[in-house]
Amino acid sequence: MHKMRQYRQLTKGQRCQIEALKKSSCSQSRIAKLLSISQSTVSRELKRKTRLSGL
Repeated sequence: MHKMRQYRQLTKGQRCQIEALKKSSCSQSRIAKLLSISQSTVSRELKRKTRLSGL
């Protein structure tokens, strides 16, 4: 029997924290550790944010 991963969407608060930490020059791995989320989640969120802002 395979163990299913539990996926959760980021909260608005987590998204704001990611943005603030990135602006303060935190690395993606450090942000992931601070928020207890995977580094790939941080990476995807930053890419999504960049696409939405048109940068």
